[in-house]
Amino acid sequence: MGKRRKAREKVLMSLYRMDMSGERLEGILKSALGESQDEIDPFTEELIKKISVHLQEIDEIIGKITENWEFQRIAIIDRNILRFAICELLYFEEIPTKVTIDEAIEIAKKYSTEESGRFVNGILDRAAKEINLK
Repeated sequence: MGKRRKAREKVLMSLYRMDMSGERLEGILKSALGESQDEIDPFTEELIKKISVHLQEIDEIIGKITENWEFQRIAIIDRNILRFAICELLYFEEIPTKVTIDEAIEIAKKYSTEESGRFVNGILDRAAKEINLK
């Protein structure tokens, strides 16, 4: 497994913790930095920081694209995969759109369900088109 995949999985776990505990994402990052014997990967740190700053905007994009779904009804894992992937689409121009979408699909299949892979793919494909990346 590549470094970026591990980083994305750490971000997913941090976002999940944020949703479950109500803790701020910055606090989760600080506690991870304090608890970890290993250094936090720079990509993990940058992705968490960008999500933290732009969370409302990212959630609005998800809400707009999933117009027939209540935002809170989206499975928590799927919602958080969409969050980090949309953040990548918006703010990490050096990462090809296809790579971001493929990674999100694989992580959805690993941590959620097979159907989640298709759901995540559809939402991210629409997001990329709306952000004019495709």
